[in-house]
Amino acid sequence: MKIDELSASYLKKAEVRFKALFFYRENGAYSDVVREAQELVELLLKAVLRAIGVEVPKIHDVSRTLEKHRHLLHPALSSSLNEIKRISKRLRKERELSFYGAEDFIPTEEYGIEDADMAINDAEFVLKVVQEAFKNP
Repeated sequence: MKIDELSASYLKKAEVRFKALFFYRENGAYSDVVREAQELVELLLKAVLRAIGVEVPKIHDVSRTLEKHRHLLHPALSSSLNEIKRISKRLRKERELSFYGAEDFIPTEEYGIEDADMAINDAEFVLKVVQEAFKNP
């Protein structure tokens, strides 16, 4: 792994966003927790792809690309990849609904504290694994 300035920047942005999740949670903005958690995870996984020298696809869930290049991943990432993929896919499914909603889906009414807590826990899991990989490349 080669951590360049942009990869390091993505990690730093993700760390700041992680702190912001608690602000949203404390203010009852549960749908915003879910949306921001998705963006945080996306940033982290794209930082990993850059660090292993793989072109970053312009999609929101890069878990297939990570799987394709599993052999290049740091051991901490490789051993956690199944969970990381599950998290990325789940949050990707929530991306638009949590932000825009739909005629029959009002984000501020549909998302609750349980959804926010799950998103925070998932984001924290991915953040810790990526931090470990970047700390000891």
